[in-house]
Amino acid sequence: MLDLATGTADLALALRALAPERLVLGADFSEGMLRHGRAKVAAAAGPRLPLLAADALRLPFADGAFASVVSAFLLRNLEDLGHGLTEMRRVTRAGGRVVTLDIVEPSAPVWSAFFGLYFHRVVPAIGALIAGDRQAYTYLPQSVARFVTPEELARRMTAVGLRDVRYRTMGLGTVALHIGIV
Repeated sequence: MLDLATGTADLALALRALAPERLVLGADFSEGMLRHGRAKVAAAAGPRLPLLAADALRLPFADGAFASVVSAFLLRNLEDLGHGLTEMRRVTRAGGRVVTLDIVEPSAPVWSAFFGLYFHRVVPAIGALIAGDRQAYTYLPQSVARFVTPEELARRMTAVGLRDVRYRTMGLGTVALHIGIV
């Protein structure tokens, strides 16, 4: 199982705990995040969990190398969403799953207005006060605003050859979980 954009390996560690008999591998573009992830993995007991540097748009794995590929909070950050999805499909074996989780703008009008105000005004202000870095907390809402809707992501997953694509939103419509079969 590949956890793509593993970051600090939280999801990879959770997946390994759920299925200790399966090999879980984490990959991320950021060496800094991988350093934190490796420290967490070293401190955790359990089977081996390799973490390596990899670009989601040019994965260094053979076709069909994994039974499943999962990503959390990756897709809205890709320069080329279609190519990233194609790479995820390519390295997943026939019958395997591609699973994605990402933040989305809610579709319910009242909640969408509240979410927009909070996410675009309050979060950056708090980030500036606490972390002294407004820009880091401005990027997140901007990337979510530019991202596709859950319906559009399902269409794009189908367009790259995934089948039986389904999704559900959670967290009052602010997070979308998509699953497609190779």
